[in-house]
Amino acid sequence: MSTPNPIPSRTVVAVRPDREIATRQRLPYFVGISGETAGSRGLSMHVVVIPPGGVAAPHRHRGYETAIYVLEGSVETRYGPGLRERVVSRAGEFLFIAPDVPHQAFNLSDSEPARAIVARNDPAEQENVVPYDPAEDGGEP
Repeated sequence: MSTPNPIPSRTVVAVRPDREIATRQRLPYFVGISGETAGSRGLSMHVVVIPPGGVAAPHRHRGYETAIYVLEGSVETRYGPGLRERVVSRAGEFLFIAPDVPHQAFNLSDSEPARAIVARNDPAEQENVVPYDPAEDGGEP
């Protein structure tokens, strides 16, 4: 990935992600815009791929909002205390996750990957991703 030195936020920066990174959610991410890659101060945006039958590790985003646009596939997101609530997002749909809401994403296909664009109002890609144990709130571990 092209990772320039810290850049003033009032410039134009092209970022061409050329490799995936490992994340705390245990999903492949292709980082686009972040504080590290573009000098952004208030947002990050990247592409996530959930492999066929794949599932993210349960987590929450400490203090920031997340917006997701599904490009391909169908993803079930379990959320809230104990991950007892559920919503399915399909290609062409958006999903908003408020700060600190525990959640976990599941690719509903066993044969095709799901792809989505993820934007956050936090310039760090992973620093504020916090693991979540649903058993703490009476859910399944």
